[in-house]
Amino acid sequence: MAPRVLIYRDRLLPPSETFILQQAEALRRFTPVYLGAQAVRGLPTPAERTFVVHPRDERSLAGVAFRLVGTAPRLFRALERLQPQLVHAHFGPDGVQALGVARRLRCPLVVTFHGYDVTVRDEYLQQSYTQRRFLRCKFQLGERAGLLVAISRFIRSAMIERGFPENKIRVHYIGVDTERFKARSGQEREPIVLFVGRLVEKKGCGHLIRAMARVQARLPAVELVVIGDGPLRQELEAQARTLGLRHRFLGVQAPENVQAWLERARVFSVPSIVGSSGDAEGLGIVFLEAQAMGVPVVSFDTGGISEAVKHERTGLLAPAHDDELLAEYLCRLLQDDAMWRAFSVAGRQHVTGNFDLATQTRQLEELYLEVLDRA
Repeated sequence: MAPRVLIYRDRLLPPSETFILQQAEALRRFTPVYLGAQAVRGLPTPAERTFVVHPRDERSLAGVAFRLVGTAPRLFRALERLQPQLVHAHFGPDGVQALGVARRLRCPLVVTFHGYDVTVRDEYLQQSYTQRRFLRCKFQLGERAGLLVAISRFIRSAMIERGFPENKIRVHYIGVDTERFKARSGQEREPIVLFVGRLVEKKGCGHLIRAMARVQARLPAVELVVIGDGPLRQELEAQARTLGLRHRFLGVQAPENVQAWLERARVFSVPSIVGSSGDAEGLGIVFLEAQAMGVPVVSFDTGGISEAVKHERTGLLAPAHDDELLAEYLCRLLQDDAMWRAFSVAGRQHVTGNFDLATQTRQLEELYLEVLDRA
């Protein structure tokens, strides 16, 4: 059997984190084994390769003890029998938790930083124990981890600003399955602007709703479809009703349903902003999935979005908070068939050439081997 890599996520595995599961399952030279402190209702991981300290979606003394001091004797005995070669944690706070796991199993540690873990300001990270611990231990993490992975050049810069050692940071784009995310030939597009994401401040859905009021004043047949859930859902639905939008809020949807909507939509728009906490978009896998499906993107030019979407080639990026220009860009791609076709073709080429999951995962495995060679 291929050497095992332990994929660590504190909460295993939220529905919004398909990118972690897809990357792990695309490994060919390593076998992924999943470890979490707590199971949550979300994405299923292979049962025979999954270990959790507490198997239910609720707080437990076992989960707390594991997070605090790494205590889980029976679990570690099972993991030691598997003899993993490497531990790969996702998000900085999880990397700190995984330090003890890697030490106990005598494995090198790789940590991927995705966004909030290096963009949210420290005073906001003080609000939970795991994040306070991350702040206290981040320099220790930088010293002891074998490799720190940034999901974009933007995140790499943020990591360096936060004091992580530049010589240990490598930019590695998580890919998307370009064979799965591929529109059927001749598929008829509908006048739909599609939003897919958590309904939180950073994702900018309120800006999109305001822009859509302008769009529908000019193009009344266009509909806004929102997939996702979050603390702002009621507020956003009320805003859409007040503005009299043609709209649908569908809540969280299964991945195959999201893909079906990507095949129907004319334009994809998640106009992410920098949140009041500093939280910013690290890259945006969903932008890549949309472009792989031939859907041009309209968004704001914030965070790492410009690495995923090429302005005036695969999509249109407005300055943050410019709802008027956002609406204008949406109208252009809804009305200009020649521009839409050019962006649709270029978007898929951009993703297959730079973000293909199989290619990117082979590169990740090369990074794993480099870490093992140095261990």
